[in-house]
Amino acid sequence: MKGKYIFLPLLLVLCFLLVGSGQENKTLTIIHTNDMHSQFLGLYPNKDYTPMTTGDDETVGGWARIAAEIKKQRDARSNPVLVLDAGDFLMGSLFHMISREEAAELCLMKDMGYDLTTLGNHEFDLKPEGLSRILESAERKGKIPGIVASNVVFSKESTEDDALEKDFENGLVKPYVVLEKDGMKIGFFGLIGKDAAEVAPFADPVTFSDQIETALKMVQLLRETEKVDLVICLSHSGLNDDKKKSEDEVLAAEVPGIDVIVSGHTHTNLPEPIVVGKTIIVQAWEYGKILGVLDLAVGPDGVTVEKYTYIPMDDTIMGDAAVNNTIGAYEADIDRGVLAPYGLSFFKTVAQSDFDMVLKEEEVALGNMVTDSLRWAVDGVEYDPADPSSRVSISIQSNGLIRNDILMGKTGDIAATDLFNVVPLGIGSDGTMAYPLVTFYLYGSEIKKAMEVPTSIYPLKGSDYFLQFSGLKVTYNPHRMIFDRVTEILIEDENGNYVPLDWSDDNKTLYKITSNYYNSTFIKVVGNFTNNILTMVPKDREGKPIEDLTEYRVDADPNTPGIQEMKDWTALTAYVATFEDTDGDGTPNIPERYREPAGRYVAAASWNPVKLIAHGSYLTWIGLGVVILVLLILVLIIYILFRIFRKKGKKGAKKAKDAAKAKGPVKAKAPARTKAKKPRKK
Repeated sequence: MKGKYIFLPLLLVLCFLLVGSGQENKTLTIIHTNDMHSQFLGLYPNKDYTPMTTGDDETVGGWARIAAEIKKQRDARSNPVLVLDAGDFLMGSLFHMISREEAAELCLMKDMGYDLTTLGNHEFDLKPEGLSRILESAERKGKIPGIVASNVVFSKESTEDDALEKDFENGLVKPYVVLEKDGMKIGFFGLIGKDAAEVAPFADPVTFSDQIETALKMVQLLRETEKVDLVICLSHSGLNDDKKKSEDEVLAAEVPGIDVIVSGHTHTNLPEPIVVGKTIIVQAWEYGKILGVLDLAVGPDGVTVEKYTYIPMDDTIMGDAAVNNTIGAYEADIDRGVLAPYGLSFFKTVAQSDFDMVLKEEEVALGNMVTDSLRWAVDGVEYDPADPSSRVSISIQSNGLIRNDILMGKTGDIAATDLFNVVPLGIGSDGTMAYPLVTFYLYGSEIKKAMEVPTSIYPLKGSDYFLQFSGLKVTYNPHRMIFDRVTEILIEDENGNYVPLDWSDDNKTLYKITSNYYNSTFIKVVGNFTNNILTMVPKDREGKPIEDLTEYRVDADPNTPGIQEMKDWTALTAYVATFEDTDGDGTPNIPERYREPAGRYVAAASWNPVKLIAHGSYLTWIGLGVVILVLLILVLIIYILFRIFRKKGKKGAKKAKDAAKAKGPVKAKAPARTKAKKPRKK
């Protein structure tokens, strides 16, 4: 009986704890995206996208589908739901061409139910003034979601970021936000990481403070001052297979107190969350192809993942009609205001193709066509046959600015929107959208340095630094000394023949280069990154260093006063329109020569000692000298050790001999006698 009375209170306590824990645990759902880049329509081709029907196209993404799925996921839950984005919602399609006036991206995100987003590096592509115009346009329309950005630093000297600074002061962008959901206080802050800041040159004079230091301050403020129950970071920093370079994993490890990091920037396809310590990290690939849905259990012991759903935005999803109609209205605005002057419209077929052209981290036919278009377009307005130096020798485009593939789709039709999407980014010095082309001159020795970027910097810095080019054929040995891996360069002459390039310092011939302004500004970055080993100085045709590349923009119409900036996308579109109509239907066809890469960039891997050092620069000879020195030191160490052990061996032998002498002569033992056996009797 006594045991019964003891057991009953214990049972009651256990029931109380179970009931109490059930009351304390709550569910919170986070729906998240990142790096949507103005991709309102499904990928690719845009013509194939049919969001209001299902089962009839192979495109993925599309904001009408995303909107419908967000609503579906909200309606399926009784618990609080947050819709979050990790930045780079801007820049990547024709729709961003009207962003300053219409703020199409922010307005749609508000309509779709986004609670918060942050600023990525591409939000600064239109400079601080352009971002300010976008924010204020969205505010005027009453359609601006919450925006958090915690490590943006404004200049005290320059006035070029004053308008944006005022927008921050007026609360259009906040350093942090606190929301209350179902009795839970949730704190949010936003970051731009180091890599993202490095590739945001047009943010100047805005800079970005260290994200770790900023995060430590934000977590302390939110936890101790705001007394939040949960901390969520919208981080445009990203992930990497190399854990030391995986900025959001480093952030989670170094800043305890962040419950969830919604990651962006690296376009990482991450079907399962990463957990570092007690921090949960999610990222949903790119361009709205995926919607991540994270169901969390929030309790006194912290936050855990109840369920994670990684939902492809494909043709199984019926789009939201209202969002789709809004996008249609934007298309009409673009036709009138952007494309009509070029004789184009959003879905006008510019060319046809019976093969796909896909971007990879290697030479590709798409890169061949893009860079060929630059040489063709610039020569069309600047080349004078009587002046050979006016001919473009080389054109360059980085993989980071080639944003999308060209795919056949159902019809093989390539529309204006599809070509624009290949090279869509930037803004010109005149305020018009898209990066302008510029020209400058380099020596042969500097061309060799430029070609070391894809051999040596790309493996260190990532795919954005891989270069596609036209006018050259380059051979390299990946086993050679870093920054000296190129072994042969052939340059195309005026007759279309490839001849060896003299890259010696003695060759003072100037070669004309064209690229877009963004890529050209990175010439100095390359020099700085390599401690001036790969320093290149853009020059004018007289060989004088160029201080301001904007003065060397290509004028698309020299007969009109001022500079009519030639753009990446206009060069590509005009070039494609010149292709032959091979099937007689009145539309140009992508030539067969672009089915496969042209062999402009060839790896000739070899460990042959002669090939490792042949025609090497001072870097190779320094490296060889270091190797020889190390080998000599090793030989010397081995020799010294041999002498030491040999000496010890001799001493040991002498000691043994001396010891033997000290004992005197050793008497020989008589052999043991054995008793003879008698023969057996038979």
